[in-house]
Amino acid sequence: MKSMDIFNELREQVKDCKKCEISATRTNAVFGEGSAAAKVMFIGEAPGQDEDAQGRPFVGRAGKLLTQLIEEIGMSREEVYITNVIKCRPPGNRDPLPDEMLNCRDYLMAQIAFIQPQIVCSLGRIAFQALYRHDVSITKLHGESIRWKGMILMPIYHPAATLHRAAMLKDLKEDFQKLKDLIERTLK
Repeated sequence: MKSMDIFNELREQVKDCKKCEISATRTNAVFGEGSAAAKVMFIGEAPGQDEDAQGRPFVGRAGKLLTQLIEEIGMSREEVYITNVIKCRPPGNRDPLPDEMLNCRDYLMAQIAFIQPQIVCSLGRIAFQALYRHDVSITKLHGESIRWKGMILMPIYHPAATLHRAAMLKDLKEDFQKLKDLIERTLK
């Protein structure tokens, strides 16, 4: 049985973290949310403005789309776990810097180790490259299953990308259909 005390202690460490300069500009650190027994974990790049304000991951427009897509494959936000590579909003929603990702890496890896998902879905290029390899394009591997650290890593386009490029929505929905098929083959 998992000790939630350990997980809650990690949450407090993130809440109080001052490892990098963006901690001074955040409203809230965004740890993550969902089931501690989740078999599927979604990892984005960083909190946005809405997430920073609420202290919850994926609650803005991209989050609403993510929730819809999760529901379309027969799951709920409460069944999965959702977090980000970094836990504080970068100023102006810029991409996270390498040192910021490095500063948060132990937190992320501890979350993954605690949750022990069977499937990890990286949302977008930055999350995929932070987890897998910096020299691999998500364009070539999105929707594919990759063996990674005893789990399956599936890179998926970030829902926010489709808000700016509507043509990508078709690819995102296809990625989620592949995820649904993978879940049915792997988890059932």
